[in-house]
Amino acid sequence: MQSERFKAPWLKLYLALVFILMYLPIAYLIIYSFNRGATMTAFTGFSWQHYLDMFNDLRLMQILVNTLIIALLSALLATIIGTFGALLIYQMKRTGIKNIFLSLNNILLVSPDVIIGASFLILFTMVGFQLGFGSVLMAHIAFSIPIVVLMVLPRFHDMDTTLIDAAYDLGANRWQVLSRVILPYAWPGILAGFFMAITYSLDDFAVTFFVTGNGFSTLSVEIYSRARQGVDLSINALSALLFVLSLMLVVVYYFIATGVATRSSKKAGHGQLKVVDPQ
Repeated sequence: MQSERFKAPWLKLYLALVFILMYLPIAYLIIYSFNRGATMTAFTGFSWQHYLDMFNDLRLMQILVNTLIIALLSALLATIIGTFGALLIYQMKRTGIKNIFLSLNNILLVSPDVIIGASFLILFTMVGFQLGFGSVLMAHIAFSIPIVVLMVLPRFHDMDTTLIDAAYDLGANRWQVLSRVILPYAWPGILAGFFMAITYSLDDFAVTFFVTGNGFSTLSVEIYSRARQGVDLSINALSALLFVLSLMLVVVYYFIATGVATRSSKKAGHGQLKVVDPQ
């Protein structure tokens, strides 16, 4: 007990330092997005001017739309492919083959983005595929699939196989078992994989930098290009809006996941047999 009391203050201090180091730069960026001046050296007054400049920048707005389309579409397709990929790995009977597929999936997670981006660039160049929307979309789908597999596969392993056996015993076919038993049980993991894929797509720079072409860009590449020319506080305004969007995604995911967990617990409660005392 004394050791726990000794560690508790240090743990709180550590968490406080981590919180400050993580969110202080973001807070600094957001505060100066409301700066009346044009630099981040001194706060001269409150103003919405940089937000107005951001919305008046048609190129930046078009790039924002491109980024959101890429993120949503790649996350949706990666979630579908990754879910069935996780199901395929789960159903493998031979442990050695299953471990090989898991290792191949994990290699993509830990590989540097520069290597992945360069590999896609070489591949698209060899096959003569034009760089642009399609190349960026395929690259984002590719690096998002392992994330979805990592989120969904544990849900399959936690599933009680007697549920599947009971469904078959009651006359259900394979599609009914998949759509009414397996996928609903894995839904929290599927949802987590979808939101994680969106986050990774919005955040990615290195892979996108290699596979984007002339006339098409995403926010990460555009912000990098503009930052090399000098600090523009309209980028601060855009970054602040993206941070708010990320918070909204977290909140939406929280409420959806909480709702799914609540419904599952209610169904489990209704399915339990109640023992009545005859006395």
